[in-house]
Amino acid sequence: MSGPAGGGKATAIIHFSAQYAEDVRALFIAINRALAPADRRETFEAYIARSLEEEIGRIEDYYTKVGGLFRLAVAGETLGGMYGLEPQDAAHIELRRMYVAANFQRRGLARQMLRDAERQAAFRGYEKLVLSTSELQQAALGLYSSAGFDLIREEIAETASNKTIGGGIRRFHFEKRLGREPMT
Repeated sequence: MSGPAGGGKATAIIHFSAQYAEDVRALFIAINRALAPADRRETFEAYIARSLEEEIGRIEDYYTKVGGLFRLAVAGETLGGMYGLEPQDAAHIELRRMYVAANFQRRGLARQMLRDAERQAAFRGYEKLVLSTSELQQAALGLYSSAGFDLIREEIAETASNKTIGGGIRRFHFEKRLGREPMT
């Protein structure tokens, strides 16, 4: 258990449990719909549908198959946030799907989950934690920069996948060498 978030309850970060599958789906959909600019709603809906089918709708199978893990931040029985770790190679693991529910935002939960992700990755022997986020996620860009992640490249994502919406949105790729000073 860790510090308070959302309603003052202590928030624990646990391994994915099927009892939260619908909450994970709902959080994924809500965040992505909130991020969607008015002129790209159809693109986001297609991305949501694809991601639900290929990944979010089958968390255990997807992350087990790739040798990763999926973690949940819960307060009581309420899902406050989530993230996944997906190995890229023997040295790099990717932070995926880090989302915080609206009623848990601005309370330190994202930092708590990020610290947990760093510990999980280091414990599994990875040298670097890598991630990408879009220009639409300004709070995430600030978080990763302040947490010691280095911006390694930018791109305009044209092609859609379960990892990116595509559609000409600017993506920022970050990495952090594990074993550096722990994030505060």
